[in-house]
Amino acid sequence: MGSSLNIKSDKILILFDGVCNLCNSSVLLVIKNDKKNKFLFAPLQSTIGQEVISKFNIDTNKIDSILTYDPIKHEVKFKSSAALMIASQMKFPYPLMGIFHIIPPFIRNWVYDLIAKNRYNWFGKKEVCMIPTPELSAKFLE
Repeated sequence: MGSSLNIKSDKILILFDGVCNLCNSSVLLVIKNDKKNKFLFAPLQSTIGQEVISKFNIDTNKIDSILTYDPIKHEVKFKSSAALMIASQMKFPYPLMGIFHIIPPFIRNWVYDLIAKNRYNWFGKKEVCMIPTPELSAKFLE
């Protein structure tokens, strides 16, 4: 089923807001600390981003910042659950953030939503999506 999205089954796709400075900085942090070379990236605004949004009937008015898609589990995670899953796959000390799983998702997501809602005001916005360097382009689907 995941193959219809054309993602290698040993990878997890991170969809991010391609015009958000905080999101772009976060992507670069994940790339730097992706110890298992587990992640691929694409902007939410990209074709594959739109395919995932459509396939899982995601309301982008409610979820507009980060999503992960796992083609093996055919599963989408979003908000704090996506962020914690990503952290769990990164170099130490990021997996320690897993401790936040003890906090109920509605509280974690409230904090996440507060940051997401203000990300353009606090961190700025680009006019166009980030263009990866040639060295990083293999990690981006679009």
